[in-house]
Amino acid sequence: MNYLLKKIKLSAAVLLAASLLGANTLQAQGSDDNTILGAGSTFVYPLFSKLFSVYNQKTGLQVNYQSIGSGGGILQLTNKTVDFGDSDAPLTDDQASKMGAPALHIPMCAGAVVITYNLPGITANLNFTPAVLANIFLGTVKMWNDPSIVALNKGISIPAFPIIIAHRTDGSGTTNIFTHYLSAVSPAWASKVGSGGAVNWPAGLGGKGSEGVAGLVKQTPGTIGYVELAYAMQNKMTQAKIQNTKGQFVAPSVASTIAASNITLPADSKIFIVNSAAANAYPIAGFTWALIYKEQNYSGRSAVRAQKLLQLLWWNIHEGQQYCEPLTYAPLSPAATKTAEAILKSATYNGKAILK
Repeated sequence: MNYLLKKIKLSAAVLLAASLLGANTLQAQGSDDNTILGAGSTFVYPLFSKLFSVYNQKTGLQVNYQSIGSGGGILQLTNKTVDFGDSDAPLTDDQASKMGAPALHIPMCAGAVVITYNLPGITANLNFTPAVLANIFLGTVKMWNDPSIVALNKGISIPAFPIIIAHRTDGSGTTNIFTHYLSAVSPAWASKVGSGGAVNWPAGLGGKGSEGVAGLVKQTPGTIGYVELAYAMQNKMTQAKIQNTKGQFVAPSVASTIAASNITLPADSKIFIVNSAAANAYPIAGFTWALIYKEQNYSGRSAVRAQKLLQLLWWNIHEGQQYCEPLTYAPLSPAATKTAEAILKSATYNGKAILK
């Protein structure tokens, strides 16, 4: 018994020491100029994982990115606990004011928000119109064999199965893109729910992050949800075709996302691209942005740290773009790259441009 108690006490001491070491490691990372800290979008996480791994191999710079949702990334940047946040929606006026200083939006790529479902016996890519999709997420279409769904999918025997909705519970840029789309195509959605990173969902189950929603859909028969295309592809999930403004039922893909994102960006790059007028565009698409403070000399940050951050983001929008398509993201167009360059070059340290 005494031996057992000693063993338990020793194990507790080891665990305490390990937790303290972990805390000290995180503190050290925050002050180590060879480790850049980022947090935010789960939408872009598959791409960032690849980019930061390759960049580490090339330069030795460590990038510790937390996939916690756009809202979490914005909060951490506001609290100045990370070097950059990432969001799939531009900052709102309220979010920007809470920053306390001007923040820059640097576009990284564009991606598609996929409508995915788990319907027993159905592997086909079902068609949805904007109105039917909105009615499903409003909770007014409750069964998979509803006449409005069956009429769009002739030749497919859709079972009489209850529809279960899966949605995000965290502050989410993916949710922002999707709810902006629903608000654009459905007056009922716009008036009853609206758009934003977090909304009061009329129905459904909640999951944290794209990973959480993907898990709910995969594990729960009858479920429909929304995730970034990369998650749907990696998890071999069924993807719906959505009717666009030209009446075409378009599947999410790199090509259809490029069609939606191949536009002239405003100088600050802040724009929503849902419900594109382009003929071959997938209608539920959006950019994702790395967010940084325009003035990089804050909270005791060194000029070296600021330089390394800017060099990382510059690499992302240039050499890093080659990794977008293999991971099902749309790379920046030449025009969008020019806009991103100009924004990065406006970042300063002590009022002087960091990049020349």
